[in-house]
Amino acid sequence: MKRIGLSAALGGLLIAACTPADDTADTPAVPAGETEQAGPDTETAAMTGPEIAESDLRWRISTLADDAFEGRAPATPGGIAASQWLADEMARIGLEPGHGDSYFQPVPLLEVTLDEANSSFDIAHNGEPLGLSMSEDTVYWTKRSAEEVSIADSELVFVGYGVVAPEYGWNDYEGIDVEGKTVVMLVNDPGYANPDAGIFNGNAMTYYGRWTYKYEEAARQGAAGVIVIHQTAPASYGWNVVSGSWTGSQLDLAREPGEGTFAAVESWVTEETARRLFGLSGLDFDVLTAAAAEPGFEAVPMEGLTASGTLRNTTRTMESRNVVGVVPGTARPDEYIIYTAHWDHIGIRDVPDGEDGLYNGAVDNATGTAAILEIGEHFVADPPERSVMILAVTAEESGLLGSAYYGENPIVPFDRTVGGINIDAMLPTGRSRDVIVVGHGASELEDVLTAAAGEQDRYIVPDPTPEAGYFYRSDHISLAKHGVPMLYADGGEDLREGGTEAGRAAAEDYRANRYHGPEDEYSEDWEMSGIVENTELFYEVGERLANSTDWPNWYEGNEFRALRDAQRGE
Repeated sequence: MKRIGLSAALGGLLIAACTPADDTADTPAVPAGETEQAGPDTETAAMTGPEIAESDLRWRISTLADDAFEGRAPATPGGIAASQWLADEMARIGLEPGHGDSYFQPVPLLEVTLDEANSSFDIAHNGEPLGLSMSEDTVYWTKRSAEEVSIADSELVFVGYGVVAPEYGWNDYEGIDVEGKTVVMLVNDPGYANPDAGIFNGNAMTYYGRWTYKYEEAARQGAAGVIVIHQTAPASYGWNVVSGSWTGSQLDLAREPGEGTFAAVESWVTEETARRLFGLSGLDFDVLTAAAAEPGFEAVPMEGLTASGTLRNTTRTMESRNVVGVVPGTARPDEYIIYTAHWDHIGIRDVPDGEDGLYNGAVDNATGTAAILEIGEHFVADPPERSVMILAVTAEESGLLGSAYYGENPIVPFDRTVGGINIDAMLPTGRSRDVIVVGHGASELEDVLTAAAGEQDRYIVPDPTPEAGYFYRSDHISLAKHGVPMLYADGGEDLREGGTEAGRAAAEDYRANRYHGPEDEYSEDWEMSGIVENTELFYEVGERLANSTDWPNWYEGNEFRALRDAQRGE
């Protein structure tokens, strides 16, 4: 929706129509210079009911995607108002506070903004700087909470994929000390480059293929700098995504001094830049990248190349919040099923006059947030034997930070969390015959989903692009990393009206024209039948788990199986 006229539109709006959640004391302070934000007018909205209904979902989606919440960016007036609306809504429908006597779990955030004009990062060959250009050749930043971070003459080492995976018998750092050095690595994992070799998970990305893991592992190995080589196919996105996402202000979890381990400099370089570096060092890029996908690969020093840089930052801390409500179980209240969805979106960006700079995030992720509220209201009307937690997390768009904070500070111990379902960005494309499972073949939750989908006359299909690693790019991964089986599914592309051709066209249209853009807006013209059916399906999966004594696990061979086995053993 349009930014023009927004201030006037906000003037008469109220935060909530219904009984408010008593969480005033928990409301984070609004950043300096800003004022508390009103939410959309809900006084005339029809009350929702206990059954999963199109009218309920439409009202909640349209409310969350309203201009009044200004795109729901964390720790902004619009984001604060949106999270307050969620708490009020949880209280209204009968969910109990999920964090002690509060609906809010505070999430401390650190904003780091690189002063590009007064910062530098470059590679030198035999002492001569190459003059790499920010955004064109490289993108760099630091996660350290410091006004200035530096590295000097740090020797470069190519470490293949930068993976240490004991369950696969793989260690790219074996036999080499990278303390104080800058490690250079490929994106994705060896299975992508060598899908027929029976290593890792073939063409489907594992957690070790995620850039987040690569930076974390390099820091654990003592590296001063980290360079990930961007290649479009294994990354599943172009360089424009890298240059657009890792420049400007960056958010991370605020940590106490000494908490967290980060290399001084984290960065990407283009493939063209990487080939230039390999050539200057007398190395063959194609030969070495092929060797990196073979068992027994050994890291290779990049002779004559060193990295130096001084990064100057401005930092500020702020506080956002996860919003959490609970339906207590009637027989086994200490065992929990968890539903997650992120409530945040991108917010407002500065744009030229006359352009739309407000990112409403209707599909992403007003749909998922509305769905978990709808599911929570349904459980309130018919309480299950196990407890159900409805967790709306913050700062997903900034790097899954709200769910990561929950993962580090769980409200319910992981050994009492039976499993979870994550709902992120449901397209209004009508009913489908299929259900896509992102990260297919991960856990026994898929068996429950298959049975429930069968009752809707639907079938399960794998994610059509497993190499993109979408299983590791949404909030459920923050719990999966701690051993909790998590399901991430969505409506499929085989539409009952129009078939696969129509489904794929709709998905591609969204990705090309609305995803992470101001065009992602709610419309009364939306075809809601698919969203309704999927919400019913996800409720049914949780209901079956919540009224059983089953403890689903990851399938044998999954990278998170050992964690769950240890939890259940304890």
